[in-house]
Amino acid sequence: MSSGLSFTGACVGNAVTGWRQVSDLGLNSEATPPPAPAPRLLRALGSLAPGALAIVLLAGWEIAVRVADVPQYMLPAPSAIGATLVAEWDALRPAWAVTLMTMAVALLAAIILGVPSAALLASSRLVERMVFPYAVMLQVTPLVAVAPFIVLLIGWQRVWWAQLACSWIVAFFPILSNTTIGFRSADRGLCDLFQLYHASPWQRLRLLLAPSALPYFLAGLKVSTNLALVGAVVAEFVVGAQVDNPGLASTIFESQLRSDAPTMFAALALISVTGVMAYAATHGFSFLLLRRWHDSALVSQP
Repeated sequence: MSSGLSFTGACVGNAVTGWRQVSDLGLNSEATPPPAPAPRLLRALGSLAPGALAIVLLAGWEIAVRVADVPQYMLPAPSAIGATLVAEWDALRPAWAVTLMTMAVALLAAIILGVPSAALLASSRLVERMVFPYAVMLQVTPLVAVAPFIVLLIGWQRVWWAQLACSWIVAFFPILSNTTIGFRSADRGLCDLFQLYHASPWQRLRLLLAPSALPYFLAGLKVSTNLALVGAVVAEFVVGAQVDNPGLASTIFESQLRSDAPTMFAALALISVTGVMAYAATHGFSFLLLRRWHDSALVSQP
């Protein structure tokens, strides 16, 4: 039995390789040569452009606040926000850790539940018609309206789990929908080829469906990463300051009650930086996985 599976796997692998070689020959015979890579200087300048724009915007903000003499309780200057971030770091760091942990656990749960669910939906049109509308309903319902009900349902004694559920709700759908599309986007010719060689379900999943779904899953992961952060922050706002270990949104809520604008903006800056860092991490992870074989990771523009 094992030798038969090995023979089938070898046949499928050779057939897929031959198919791709023939496809590449057919494409390369008519395709134009790839564009020359951009000069290193232009690419370096392109990498520095976002940071340069941030410096210009912060400098303009600082100058405008000082020239207009805006009160600090209304709009603090970036220098005041930075000073508050340094001075209050011992208080902001635990809150940042709580928000980051909620986001990370919710994203992990969305991946663990989303990928198998996508495989199940892609395997049966009937299951997709039954389940997918409820997944859409869960996604389009505003989290601000759902969060209080979730907190009451889970209970104030387990409020962190309620925050985790809110964050998971918004992070789950992009992974589910994108990965389902990826499973269904496998090449029809290769699907027929696998069927011709009587490939096992595991061989179809490992050699055909998973590579087809990977780019779609990674695209959904980029969206879900920041949505998990948004969900965690919204849930913390709903809970307010009534928790033992408050997150960044709870810090903003408390600072608002004290009219402490610099601390509010410092916590907001940490949320923004967390979102940018999370997106950059998922983008880099996607590039590492796709850079050798998928068109979306090929760099042709400066």
